[in-house]
Amino acid sequence: MLVGVSRSRKGAALAVTVAALLGGATQAHAKAQAPGAPGTIHTWAPADKHGYGTSSRDTSDPAAFTLRQAMLTEIYWPDLSTPSFRGLQFAVADGKYLARETVDDDPRHIEPVASGVTARVEAIDGTLSYRQVTQTTRWRLTKTWITDPARATVLAKVHFEALKGSPRLYVLADPAPGDDGNDDHGTSTDTTLVASDDAGATVVAADPPLTETSSGYRGTASDPWRDLQNDGMLTGYDAVTPGNVVQGARTVLDGRKVQDMTLAIGFGRDAAGAGSTAAASLAGGFAAAESAFNAGWATYRTTLESPPASVANMQRLYEHSVLVLAGLEDKTYAGAQIASPSMPWIWGTLTLEPNRQFSGPYHLVWPRDLYHASTALKAAGDEAAARRAVEYLWQVQKPAGDWWQNTRVNGTRKWETTQMDQVALPIMLAWWLGMTSADDWSHVQRAADYLVANGPRTPNERWENQDGYSPNTIAAEIAGLVCAADVARRNGAPEKATTYEQTADAWRNGVDSWTATANGPYSPRPYYVRITKDAKPNSGTTYTLGDNFPRPVDQREIVDNSFLALTLFGIKRWDDRIVLNSLKVGDSTSARPLAVNTPSGTVWHRFTFDGYGEQADGGDWDLFFDNPAGQTRGRLWPLLTGERGEYELLAGRDASARLKTIANTANDGLMLPEQVWDDQPPPGETSGKGTRSGTPLAWSHGQFLRLAWSIDAGRPIEQPSIVACRYVRHC
Repeated sequence: MLVGVSRSRKGAALAVTVAALLGGATQAHAKAQAPGAPGTIHTWAPADKHGYGTSSRDTSDPAAFTLRQAMLTEIYWPDLSTPSFRGLQFAVADGKYLARETVDDDPRHIEPVASGVTARVEAIDGTLSYRQVTQTTRWRLTKTWITDPARATVLAKVHFEALKGSPRLYVLADPAPGDDGNDDHGTSTDTTLVASDDAGATVVAADPPLTETSSGYRGTASDPWRDLQNDGMLTGYDAVTPGNVVQGARTVLDGRKVQDMTLAIGFGRDAAGAGSTAAASLAGGFAAAESAFNAGWATYRTTLESPPASVANMQRLYEHSVLVLAGLEDKTYAGAQIASPSMPWIWGTLTLEPNRQFSGPYHLVWPRDLYHASTALKAAGDEAAARRAVEYLWQVQKPAGDWWQNTRVNGTRKWETTQMDQVALPIMLAWWLGMTSADDWSHVQRAADYLVANGPRTPNERWENQDGYSPNTIAAEIAGLVCAADVARRNGAPEKATTYEQTADAWRNGVDSWTATANGPYSPRPYYVRITKDAKPNSGTTYTLGDNFPRPVDQREIVDNSFLALTLFGIKRWDDRIVLNSLKVGDSTSARPLAVNTPSGTVWHRFTFDGYGEQADGGDWDLFFDNPAGQTRGRLWPLLTGERGEYELLAGRDASARLKTIANTANDGLMLPEQVWDDQPPPGETSGKGTRSGTPLAWSHGQFLRLAWSIDAGRPIEQPSIVACRYVRHC
């Protein structure tokens, strides 16, 4: 039964269309089996997104989409840890002329428009909706993307204008239900593209309806793009044999007489469910869905604080950053916010583990990233989101008191290594939010007891691939224990409080002797190193740096600025002599200075010789050193510019330039990246602009928001006052 369909002639025609969709989505038509099964191995789209969209939290729509410059990329469904659609783009045919919007299978993942004219993504004010404009000398294509707040559908309003000739517009779809694109079936009904596996199904449909539908296998003769290249027409196949299914169809748009179409991508547990979802969204119409979509985000915005004065010239990025962080929280699993809706490099090409079929690890929940996003949302006025994050962390806490390195949004563990800062940060977040009830205390106690029993050494520090004694991790552990002591006293456990404080004091007194070298190669005075393996910073202990670096390194050679946590968490004064010398060493005198001046401003490397980034020629990060291009090169992290800005506030200096630098790294869709190109960008890339790293990164957006509020406050707003009062100031 259809609800709300007009009795007008147009409404009656639409009802017929919807009825056809509901029936056609489940019927296998007698088309030839596509040749070429199973096709080339499935990979995910590059990670440099220019848009991230989803409905506001108070809706029944769990779907979320990403965009690159000219195409739709992943859609996540039924949750934010499960990409279930790889991408959708359009192709234009006109006689011998044939072009598609993108060339997303280029070895370096460059995404030009067919004629070389640059594509544009525009974030629409006040929502997570986007407008994409792709133009050549022959045609102009405009798409407005939203999700249907009432159901699991991604919708696009498509406007196609012919500038020359008599073009035909085709849609090219790449489904991948259940985070695995290698085991799908594709059925091409008269008007829909249906794909399914044992995890779910997708249906691509349109109003006016699609025609010339076909399902084939990627990279083979039945691939619709290759099929179009053959004779400018689609043959019409079904892909019954499981494989990497790709689909195509002709739209009715000719750019002249017919210029507008609504496209729907519906999701469901089976083909019938996905077909019903897409059909209902088309029946309701794009305008109604867009109105509800906009209203949902408008209501959310009324709950927020007015933007701080520091973002007077950056207000669009500020407001969009808040929405991005809010939209990265899963709608089914409250409080579960993913780090990034992307799969950079081999995490998307799936070459790290040849037999692994699933993507990761960015669209997972990391307690560290959750901390940074939650403190930012609280500052922006969404305290409820931050409290949900803590409740989620309590739910997934391990019995021993620690947390998995990361989990899917449903709490299922992914990577299992304990990172001690990720044990401390949830304590700090709960204390900062005033969550000190008896139930909160039960979780805080387990985490604090774990720190006492297992710290200060960490199996992994915050850059993920080294164990040992890290000044950053130790700073988080000290702050976490001092916060835990306060929660303990509030819950009648003074003995626990004393134990936590005594441990924190001992670690504060020991951190310099464990992590600051006095005989390193960069300075005759003490400076902090990234990590020591043995708590003996003056020894020449070596370790393997990883990421293709060709030799073992002396631990005194590797510096980073993560020690700033000692000041940001209130454990050391900003003008501590080792802190000041360590900043000097890192910025200018190490083997590879961490600070790099770019057109966007000064941005920092993570640590000396970091290799987590693209190769010198721009090729993808590859873990294996036998790559002909040699060592991969970690680029610059805008979030580190934000940390430096918070430190400068402690020193009484102006941090507005740091905020502007972060803003300058945003792309046209207002997405902030994990990394930007340094002073040695590969050909065609721009220093200070995003690489193909995880974009948008929740941590980057969170750091931008938090620095903005900290500038207005004149201090780092998330610094635990109880820690600073104990160690660096009189309160």
